[in-house]
Amino acid sequence: MSSYTPKNILITGAAGFIASHVANRLVRSYPDYKIVVLDKLDYCSNLKNLRPSQSSPNFKFVKGDIASADLVNYLLITESIDTIMHFAAQTHVDNSFGNSFEFTKNNIYGTHVLLEACKVTGQIRRFIHVSTDEVYGETDEDAVVGNHEASQLLPTNPYSATKAGAEMLVMAYGRSYGLPVITTRGNNVYGPNQFPEKLIPKFILLALRGKPLPIHGDGSNVRSYLYCEDVAEAFEVILHKGEVGHVYNIGTKRERRVIDVARDVCKLFNMDPEASIKFVENRPFNDQRYFLDDEKLKILGWSERTTWDEGLKKTMEWYTSNPDWWGDVSGALLPHPRMLMMPGGIERHFEEADNEKAASSDFPNTQSHMVVPVPRTSNASSPRKPSHKFLIYGRTGWIGGLLGQLCEKQGIAFEYGKGRLEDRASLIADIQNVKPTHVFNAAGVTGRPNVDWCESHKTETIRANVAGTLTLADVCKEHGLLMMNFATGCIFEYNDSHPLGSGIGFKEEDKPNFIGSFYSKTKAMVEELLKEYDNVCTLRVRMPISSDLNNPRNFITKISRYNKVVNIPNSMTVLDELLPISIEMAKRNLRGIWNFTNPGVVSHNEILKMYKNYMDPDFKWANFTLEEQAKVIVAPRSNNEMDATKLKTEFPELLNIKESLIKYVFEPNKKTNYSA
Repeated sequence: MSSYTPKNILITGAAGFIASHVANRLVRSYPDYKIVVLDKLDYCSNLKNLRPSQSSPNFKFVKGDIASADLVNYLLITESIDTIMHFAAQTHVDNSFGNSFEFTKNNIYGTHVLLEACKVTGQIRRFIHVSTDEVYGETDEDAVVGNHEASQLLPTNPYSATKAGAEMLVMAYGRSYGLPVITTRGNNVYGPNQFPEKLIPKFILLALRGKPLPIHGDGSNVRSYLYCEDVAEAFEVILHKGEVGHVYNIGTKRERRVIDVARDVCKLFNMDPEASIKFVENRPFNDQRYFLDDEKLKILGWSERTTWDEGLKKTMEWYTSNPDWWGDVSGALLPHPRMLMMPGGIERHFEEADNEKAASSDFPNTQSHMVVPVPRTSNASSPRKPSHKFLIYGRTGWIGGLLGQLCEKQGIAFEYGKGRLEDRASLIADIQNVKPTHVFNAAGVTGRPNVDWCESHKTETIRANVAGTLTLADVCKEHGLLMMNFATGCIFEYNDSHPLGSGIGFKEEDKPNFIGSFYSKTKAMVEELLKEYDNVCTLRVRMPISSDLNNPRNFITKISRYNKVVNIPNSMTVLDELLPISIEMAKRNLRGIWNFTNPGVVSHNEILKMYKNYMDPDFKWANFTLEEQAKVIVAPRSNNEMDATKLKTEFPELLNIKESLIKYVFEPNKKTNYSA
């Protein structure tokens, strides 16, 4: 039996339940291994879960999303990752019935980003993909042999379908590119730290509160349960002894009906089961039984150690001692919880964690904070019917979402467009239904998750950025409407006429000279064509920044999470200051092209120095060259200075970039005693 010894392990989803136990176990047991954990801190994650590892020298926490290709590539290279243990996923079946697209995005797309990063970097020696027993689908009630690793995958709900889809990608990358993959499929896991949307912690917390225990259907559904530390040991064994290309079931043959679980919890709390168990409406589909054959893993030397009675008692004692671990979880304790129903959300319970551990620079504050400037007009307080009505495209985008918030603050009537930019008839229908005075276009393709995506999806990029934008402009012209079009300044690069550090910026009339990325090509192309439309106001945004330092699209958020950055002065756009200006520009019916940036330039290092001064005195970073950067990105990035004189003349109160950063971003988020 071969043995594998990792050096630098990346564990995704490590602030979640199972992965936190695995991470803490490896940090504790293998001081020679470097354990880098990555978690976006979703609703069911908690930094407290990683407290046992926080002070260990071989542990590093990174807040981020597996769907961020830039971040993943960066981590693999800068941390010299040779092993990935991929736990990050949306896992709660109830949520998948009501919010299934999030499961596709996290479980399939996120896995795909990881796999592609592994292929590109070519340094991964083990990729352990964590799947679930639910991919096998329902096991026959009379089956005496469980599903084995070669059994057919027959998922029955959106959650298990996305996990099966992720498995197909993992298998494909193993076969097509030789990626050394291992897949695990596990039974239900329970124990300390589990978010209480799951059955056992939900029952325990409800029992602690003297409330009834809700059971879906008649409670006859059968499940197998493993204690978390036993499962963590299983992953330790698979990490060191698992064979590349193989699948391993992590299971137990000890099965329990859901109603029996409820009765056992009632017994622990001396509650009357007949009075304390409440039967509720079943899920849309509820598999009757999952049953695994676990012999393959036992051959590697693993076996279940914790009995049901012992594990349940430990779990009950932990929740009794830590009833407020998750803060207000009343939404999760409902019979059919949904993520969005939870009061407070992640900002609440992570704020509590950060207050208790404020001294740790590895555990950043995750409280969401967006500063909306005071409107310059009195429309918000006027009882009169607003004289403007905006039709906004780009509801799910960053700028489009912020525009809606600003309209609400200023009392401006608005609606989001329902039509697709490429569909002329749907745009006409929107205008006829909404009857707007102005149209804002904040839609388009910027890349998923970054502009590199556009290099391999050129037709989709053209369709949205060129055809869609032109169609909307044409429809607006037909209806006599001004279109405020959010464009990009990433169509220029420093050259002999505009040297780096010269203070000579590109003007509105200058011709684009940057063709390094396909995204920029499409934006330059459509900008030129839009000159033929006198009803368009084009706003060239660059490296947008906001006061919400948790938003992964925020330029500051991006670079503050990287170990290395390039250090080049650039023009940038502080959205907190400039988005209100875009609304005022619409009211003034301004047209033509505008460099929509704060005057002046700021470098990556200057921003990170501000971040260190205002946010985290222990923050550190390092630089690398454009040549080194090119190794981890597909398409080059634009670097330039833009002349904002035209905008400054129209709006004399506009701050230069460094002043705007301090006023709108760093001062509102300040955590130190620093004084500029």
